[in-house]
Amino acid sequence: MTQLLGTVLERDGAVYRVATGGNEVRAVLRGKVKRDSPRVVVGDRVRLEPEPTGELYGVMSVEPRTTLLERRVPEGRGTRPVAANIDEVFVVTATVDPAPIPQLIDRLLVVAEANSIQAAVVVNKIELDPGRDLIERCRAAGYAVYPTSAKTGEGIDAFANALAGRISVVTGPSGAGKSSLLNAVQPGLKLRIGEISAKVRRGKNTTVSAVMLPLDTGGYLVDTPGFSEVGLWGVVPRELPTCFPEMRPFIGNCRYADCRHMSEPGCAIKGAVETGQVRADRWESYRILLGELEGAPEEWE
Repeated sequence: MTQLLGTVLERDGAVYRVATGGNEVRAVLRGKVKRDSPRVVVGDRVRLEPEPTGELYGVMSVEPRTTLLERRVPEGRGTRPVAANIDEVFVVTATVDPAPIPQLIDRLLVVAEANSIQAAVVVNKIELDPGRDLIERCRAAGYAVYPTSAKTGEGIDAFANALAGRISVVTGPSGAGKSSLLNAVQPGLKLRIGEISAKVRRGKNTTVSAVMLPLDTGGYLVDTPGFSEVGLWGVVPRELPTCFPEMRPFIGNCRYADCRHMSEPGCAIKGAVETGQVRADRWESYRILLGELEGAPEEWE
């Protein structure tokens, strides 16, 4: 029997909504997948066969994942997968109103890096302030930056093109203009997310649910709650410098092999800060996150 290949858009109890080409079907786990496979999540690519009743499809297998977002199980050990096969995380920040918080931007970028997901920054509200220093800060760290104005439409086409044909997460602090941006890209998109989110997240354990929406230009947008809480806990402190792209060239060049890149003599990363190759405020974000990781409860590690 020929199997269909589909992408999981949403889970509703034991039933999954799956996109297959231009259609959507409802599917349930079957056989070996139900017994042995890891938890099926939004973004998973699955192979389907029709059920004898003709109303549902059976999920027969799960394709290998390229990326996986996980979050820690509350008050316990272990992890819970949230979404799979995400291509890129877009961190949205405003230039003003509210003022950007560089350390929060850095935290969200580190979460993406820790999960081996490409990241970019969307600098919104450029009609109020061009945000040149903020844009330069992010580009100097190695990130693509999309200056936008949801109000005037400037930069929206470039942002929409970056989303097209890919599976993306759009995240950022409240007030940065995510809803307006998404509505500028595709009118009604954020409203649609809200409708699905309200339906999917009924019940006590639904706050970790993710929802994936098809974009008119191809690709999908993943709405996952609490993105800033996903993944950072899993970073081993000594690996944190690898989550800062501009620090990577200096890793391994310190005088001491166990250098924490804080105040040790002969630290190559601290030297790069002093010569301007790494921005001091990015290094400060690293120091804050390292302290947070080193002070985390043992069961977080």
